[in-house]
Amino acid sequence: MSVKLIAVDMDGTFLSDAKTYNRERFLAQYARMKEQGIRFVVASGNQYYQLISFFPEIAREIAFVAENGGWVVNAGEDVFNGELSKEDFATVAAVLSNVPEVEIIACGKNSAYTLKSYNDSFKAIAAQYYHRLEMVDNFDNLNDIFFKFGLNVSDDEIPRIQPMLHEKLGDIMVPVTTGHGSIDLIIPGVHKANGLRILQQHWGIDNGEVVAFGDSGNDVEMLRQSGYSFAMANARPHIKEVARFEAPHNNHEGVLDVIEKVLNGEAPFH
Repeated sequence: MSVKLIAVDMDGTFLSDAKTYNRERFLAQYARMKEQGIRFVVASGNQYYQLISFFPEIAREIAFVAENGGWVVNAGEDVFNGELSKEDFATVAAVLSNVPEVEIIACGKNSAYTLKSYNDSFKAIAAQYYHRLEMVDNFDNLNDIFFKFGLNVSDDEIPRIQPMLHEKLGDIMVPVTTGHGSIDLIIPGVHKANGLRILQQHWGIDNGEVVAFGDSGNDVEMLRQSGYSFAMANARPHIKEVARFEAPHNNHEGVLDVIEKVLNGEAPFH
């Protein structure tokens, strides 16, 4: 079956650890993708406004499954928004406020929001991932459409905090690891695979025609769903178990190496 869609996670996958990619090589590949009728989708936990900054030349052409599936955009047009009710948002914010080991980012459509009281180093890191970020006194009475919470958690605390949040909030939001010292709370069923499914239905593309790349817990559903699923060489073992194939390391242009094989019709893409 031919490949009609390539979906890439960003951090730890498409991007190197220095948050860069080989732009010249990729843009040449993208031109060939268009010639071959292959769609390109960015599927990330990150904010839409941050993601488009990586693709200034083509952001109005390609699709984004942003905020772990909370916001899906195709060629600059909204396709889907997840939305927490105001009551659920308040419940989640109240629970999180009682977990002092986490710093909280509430992810909305207009902006992300975090607390003025947090330290400057956290705010600087948050600004790298959220190009629209407002500092607020608290999470009360924010007027926006919210589809995700991003939580900054030390790696050694994740095994304790993730199940605790699952127990307290699992009916409202599901905690998933993002692979870089953080947990995302997502609306149940509103994950990357759901965002991809919406785009696939829009374009008439079967799961078997999709190549997907990922490295962490928030990629699992997408990797399970896609016919050609690639875990990065740098992914954790349990992610590699989910994927059918392995791509070279994110610091060695692993995604671009596999895309090259797709474009050339090399194994496993005969």
